[in-house]
Amino acid sequence: MAVSASASSTEDLGQKSIGRLLAQYSIPAIIASVATSLYNIVDSIFIGRGVGAMAIAGLAITFPLMNLVAAFCMLIAAGGATITSIFLGQKNYVRATDVVNNVFTLCLIHAVVFGGAALLFLDPILYFFGATDETIVYAREFMEVILWATPIAFVFIGLNNLMRATGYPKKAMISALISVAVNVVLAPIFIFVLDWGIRGAALATVAGQSVAFVWVMAHFMSKSSSIHFVWRNRWLTGTIVKRIYAIGLSPFLMNVCACVVVIFINRALLDVGGADGNLCVGAYGIINRTTMFFVMIVFGVTQGMQPILGYNIGAGNIDRVKSTLRKGIWLGVAITSAGWLVSEAFPDTVSRLFTTDETLIRISREGFRIYFIAYPVVGCQIVIQNFFQSVGRPSLSIFLALTRQLVLLIPFLIFFPRIWGIDGVWGSMCAADFLSFVTALLTLIWWMKTRLPRLERTL
Repeated sequence: MAVSASASSTEDLGQKSIGRLLAQYSIPAIIASVATSLYNIVDSIFIGRGVGAMAIAGLAITFPLMNLVAAFCMLIAAGGATITSIFLGQKNYVRATDVVNNVFTLCLIHAVVFGGAALLFLDPILYFFGATDETIVYAREFMEVILWATPIAFVFIGLNNLMRATGYPKKAMISALISVAVNVVLAPIFIFVLDWGIRGAALATVAGQSVAFVWVMAHFMSKSSSIHFVWRNRWLTGTIVKRIYAIGLSPFLMNVCACVVVIFINRALLDVGGADGNLCVGAYGIINRTTMFFVMIVFGVTQGMQPILGYNIGAGNIDRVKSTLRKGIWLGVAITSAGWLVSEAFPDTVSRLFTTDETLIRISREGFRIYFIAYPVVGCQIVIQNFFQSVGRPSLSIFLALTRQLVLLIPFLIFFPRIWGIDGVWGSMCAADFLSFVTALLTLIWWMKTRLPRLERTL
């Protein structure tokens, strides 16, 4: 297999200025992340205005299950992208190519097993996640479509992460933009013109993912791509599968924890919300969509950092690793600070994008004001957590994910609402964000002082 094209497209990761590389890799990833987040927001807007406030609550009920879908997908996608970057940094192009076959196979296996199991027990799962008789019809209609299409979504997301890691950040951006464009065009047609309701929103999402799936498959089937499918290679390799799972375990657990946390949030809101319990869940849906918009931008930065960090840790360029981390932290904090400003200053404006229901707007306003108090430091915590994953230290990334979601947030959600009611739910998330930032910063300082010097001596 010729590797010169691969070498020429990846060796810049160890030579170009970090600022230029971050722009080259992060800007396309940010555009893709923003586009993905925007179509989630647009979907919610279409659903809220085209179906109703209760449909927004039903959509919010699906968040835990959507997090589980993302967990089983990112277990493969993130692990595969990271070890591919490390192999490229080590100039091991044959091994990097093997990862592509393994990621494709694992994505299909995960999609069939998880999607099938979720479909079999969909109603009990949704009731467990906080659905009521008023909201389950919307949640069920949406998730049935999404789950049937998990093989397409998993392969698209898994290979798109590999596309970025193997030196094609702009093509990876185009993949996401294709998916978003198709969805945004079809969603209003399906919801408003054809009157398919929330099921129409799900069908538009699947249609967008299907077109993007064809795009990424064409890339990896083409021999002109530096890293592509090699049909004679093994499609499951024990050592590669183990490394994918080891590194992908961090984002997997992060999404699983997010699933558990959303269950606690939904149930807490239903318990303390009284007659407005379903609308409180809907308000969380609006807040969640908003916070994820800015989080996805930070994820775009970390996705751009990942091939730079992976390549340079593999090549032993520690100074470039440190420089990438510093710049990533500043970018992350700037992004979430912008989110804090928008949400604190214009909560009603944001809420009115999704609904005209005045009670839902009022509940959302109170949630925005409390939830976002500590939001500026969230960007730093996300970058540090993803840094450890990108340099092949998944245990520390897992530790930080579990600290925020389980060790801090769930106890807060158990006790704070008993004291402060609905405000206690929003305050729980704010307190967990701040304390998880402190934990991440202290962990990074410890690792830099004690573990990094050992690593430098072995490289």
